[in-house]
Amino acid sequence: MQPIEPDRLTRHLRHLTEQIGVRLAGQPGEAAAAEYLEREFTAVGARVHREAFPVQARDVREQQVQVFYDGAWHDAPCSLLANTPGTAGAWIEAPLVFFEGVTGYQPAVLPAELRGSIVLHLGCHIESRGHYRKLMAAAPAGVLMVDTRYPGMVALADAIFPAYASACGVVPTLSVAFLDAWRWRERGATRARLRAVGGPRPAESANIVAELPGSDPGAGVIFLGGHHDTQADSVGADDNGSATAGLLELARVLAPLPRRRTIRLISFGAEEQLSVGSSVYVRRHRTELAQRGRCMFNLDSFGSLLGWNTLWGSGPRELDDLVPGYFERHGQRVKREYGVLPYADHFPFVAAGVPGLTLMRLNCTAGRFFHHRPDDDLSRVCPQTLAALLGAVAEFTADLATAAELPFAATIPAGEQAAIAAHWDDLFGGWAPAP
Repeated sequence: MQPIEPDRLTRHLRHLTEQIGVRLAGQPGEAAAAEYLEREFTAVGARVHREAFPVQARDVREQQVQVFYDGAWHDAPCSLLANTPGTAGAWIEAPLVFFEGVTGYQPAVLPAELRGSIVLHLGCHIESRGHYRKLMAAAPAGVLMVDTRYPGMVALADAIFPAYASACGVVPTLSVAFLDAWRWRERGATRARLRAVGGPRPAESANIVAELPGSDPGAGVIFLGGHHDTQADSVGADDNGSATAGLLELARVLAPLPRRRTIRLISFGAEEQLSVGSSVYVRRHRTELAQRGRCMFNLDSFGSLLGWNTLWGSGPRELDDLVPGYFERHGQRVKREYGVLPYADHFPFVAAGVPGLTLMRLNCTAGRFFHHRPDDDLSRVCPQTLAALLGAVAEFTADLATAAELPFAATIPAGEQAAIAAHWDDLFGGWAPAP
């Protein structure tokens, strides 16, 4: 097998981050990344096709938040969440109500003071449709989300899950920095106002599928995945340029090898709105996945200069026993985290019954300190570490593709199936027809 080359990874990353830049779902940057993937996959001999799907693009031209304290209005950095509306440039001004998201949802009905207010929501992921329905039923005029995982001075970009927005409604919702929120509480802030020009608009995203056919169609398919979109204002060198470049290098080194099983590499669109592309793919291909899906190995934000390698996902114990040895042979170690993780592109495959893992590289206990920030640039990524990790993934995939029999069953642990089904229904809306 040819080696994974750090210089090739760097070339791909430079094109993604410096030539293209921000790659928001449904916007020209994401489309340019998809076109680049098609060209590069084709150049190494893969059979390539595009699977388009509708998406709500975040199209924001202006955004502002101001908070009143110490007798004056003060500006604050902010980012309108994807799938939430703007204000057509008009100011929305209202009392500011501080809401403790972790415990605030315990009452059956949320306090009446939320109605017509701007809610400062401590916690950026509500992670329960029931909670979000309560919040929307309380009828706030707007919401300011505070990401409690990263207590810094940067307003991180994010999204309201599409299934939540569709089922429960939305109001203008912007993220603000944790330490700004702290100062507002400390200084006794009483009112806030917000405005945004633009918001969601109907658009198109796409999954780019690169097929390396196997000699035995009945032997099944090994999936490799990643996503090529980014969050707002981020060039996403690690999240997820690392995987976009990685999939291209995996295709290059795997394409010349003989294989019994098909290897299918998929770069998903619109992951940053909660695995929209991946969920569309499994809904469209659910029957084939049940019949031919053997394993999904997903890559997401695994290039951090400092950090530790982490595997999340759901699969049989034999798969867990198999994988670490491949990384050790390439000078890497991985930490296996157990429990259902619904926030990566392997999860829809798991919901469809295909064992799935996601490789990440964390650098703080909350994840990565530059998560969804403008400074997720090339300085954050180590091409040599990426190459070593990808070498392990390539060897693992090549062995699975040629094995007479897989060393594990394509099953999901029985103890995780109920939680998987619950997350699939709550976060993704279940098995609604694919667009």
